[in-house]
Amino acid sequence: MLRALLISLSKAEWAKHLVTRWQVAWRVASRFIAGETLEEATRVIRVLNEAGLNATVDHLGEHTTDVVEAQRATEATLVSLEEIERQHLRANVSVKLSAIGLTVDPVLCRQNLERIVVRARELGNFVRVDMEDSSLVDATLELVHWCHDQGYTNVGVAIQSYLYRSEQDTRHLVSRRVPIRLVKGAYKEPPEIAYPHKRDVDASFDRLTDILLQGVQEAGIPQISEDGRFPPIPAIATHDEARIRYAQERARHLGLPNTALEFQMLYGIRRDLQQELVRAGYPVRVYVPYGTHWYPYFMRRLAERPANLWFFISNFFRR
Repeated sequence: MLRALLISLSKAEWAKHLVTRWQVAWRVASRFIAGETLEEATRVIRVLNEAGLNATVDHLGEHTTDVVEAQRATEATLVSLEEIERQHLRANVSVKLSAIGLTVDPVLCRQNLERIVVRARELGNFVRVDMEDSSLVDATLELVHWCHDQGYTNVGVAIQSYLYRSEQDTRHLVSRRVPIRLVKGAYKEPPEIAYPHKRDVDASFDRLTDILLQGVQEAGIPQISEDGRFPPIPAIATHDEARIRYAQERARHLGLPNTALEFQMLYGIRRDLQQELVRAGYPVRVYVPYGTHWYPYFMRRLAERPANLWFFISNFFRR
């Protein structure tokens, strides 16, 4: 119930205006967000790189409402790619299609995505398309498949284990060797299309992990690039240690090298576990969000773990 309430509030304009006016909100949000500017984000990425961690950078924003906003979001991602190259960072980019125009004009979105993907390819870099709520899954996957149809193989996508459809989607993507970031899912979805119970989401996550790891073998065991920018096919994106251990055990059973999969975690969460995995020889990529439109992302982080919410509340009453 609390999770559903927080996710609903992440979309409420009145709540956004209220929360973002509290100085304490940004103080707590900055635990999960690298800053409001690209300069701040790249400083964070340099520190991560020095600690043996790769990164994916996301200019925060979603559900833009007009062409100007969509173009601005596109330019921000293009600038991120240029800065990654200029500073020789071990990083790639993530992008939400609703930020670059999917809900304004699908044709515009495709044009903007192609601009990003083409420039990334020119710079020897990779683009991960984030998955959003269920209303956008079909359109998102259609554009990812369109990119691969055009020969843009430097594009991957996220898949959410709480959706019933994800096994079929994953098998199709793996058959095309599309890199997948496997997540549990952070949106409020009805039980008609998504598993309502955590145990079922976890079981689905493990099944999808199996499909991804088997796909690695069938693809000839591609591994992470030396510069850390191109991920392997499976990116196991979770802070759940049971899911991580399952992936490790299955990969060992299949005889896969550590570099044939990577683990992904969010900036500011489970830094201890990130370092543990690095020491064990696994590639780890940290999702580094930045920008002024941080409110929806922040609220979803509060919804994911009660500890995050209590951290926010305790700081609020200490202000």
